[in-house]
Amino acid sequence: MAPELQDTRRLEAFGTAAVVAVVDPSRGRLSRAVAAVERTVAEFDRACSRFRDDSELSWLNASAGAVVRVGPVLLEAVGAALRAARLTGGDVDPTVGEALVALGYDRDFGELERSAPRHTQPVASIPGWRTVQLDAGRSTIRTAPGVILDLGATAKALAADRAAARAFEAAGCGVLVSFGGDLAMVGDAPSEGWRVRVTDDHRAGQDAPGQWIALRSGGLATSSVAVRRWRTRSGVAHHLVDPSTALPAGGMWRTASVTAASCLDANIASTAAIIRGAGAAEWLSELGLPSRLVSVDGTVLHLGWPAEGDDLPAAPVAGAGAQAACSVSGLGGQAAGSVSGAGGEAAGSVSGAGGQAARSVSGAGGQAARA
Repeated sequence: MAPELQDTRRLEAFGTAAVVAVVDPSRGRLSRAVAAVERTVAEFDRACSRFRDDSELSWLNASAGAVVRVGPVLLEAVGAALRAARLTGGDVDPTVGEALVALGYDRDFGELERSAPRHTQPVASIPGWRTVQLDAGRSTIRTAPGVILDLGATAKALAADRAAARAFEAAGCGVLVSFGGDLAMVGDAPSEGWRVRVTDDHRAGQDAPGQWIALRSGGLATSSVAVRRWRTRSGVAHHLVDPSTALPAGGMWRTASVTAASCLDANIASTAAIIRGAGAAEWLSELGLPSRLVSVDGTVLHLGWPAEGDDLPAAPVAGAGAQAACSVSGLGGQAAGSVSGAGGEAAGSVSGAGGQAARSVSGAGGQAARA
């Protein structure tokens, strides 16, 4: 009996669950897509991991202010992180590495989760992204002495975009790549779209409160303070550090999901939304980025995003009127979004200046991905 064709494969990447899906699984397309994704993961891990002593990022963090020549992957990843900082007015800042280490996040998260409560030594301040000097022409990066870069807010999303593009080229059909719920889609989607379950934690089962949506192109990212949490002697910490305080972000939202023209831009916006708190709703609306914001009390605000089929109660609209901290036209001008609800009816279609559509997520052949 011939083996059943499979259109989705799950694997581990960057310490989290990954999904690779293809529209057409015939003639080994899925295997070629997976191989392309695995190559991309290996390249980004060697270049950008803060937890590998032999990574380029670890060498850069140990450079004590010297000019370091780096490879193209780290150069692009640091460039993306600096762009994120610039576009968000410093809310998403790669120089939070020292603060994360001080909070106990000095090892792979799987090991951190299993460890005893960590002793914390909060840092006084974040050095700031302007202390990083990148010379693209010479392929060099220089940081101020003692600066520890952490690319967690952008590198995984950038890797998803690059992996999806390579998988599409290798498979020759529409693909979806998800790294821990950060999704990138390239090529034609299934007729019904890629179907995705959006929850606080991509690892949660389908019975966890959330919402099914459909996407067709672009990227989706979810940032949450409900995951990647660990015990410290002074309480629970999480991985989203507010650069203005050098402490884990606290505020209005526990989870932010955003669609954009790329996974990278979606992740920049979702991370900044958590940091900004009450100012996030107006900021995201101005950018025209379809978003789902879950408040700390478990209510949900939909911005250009369908409300139907959401398990969580709607948040009061009054919280959405806060003043935006700064304009980020570099994101809104590139990204536009169309998110469909589980019923298949389009809702919250937003066209940005770039005219590019952000996609819908439903696995070919009925397979579902996790956001």
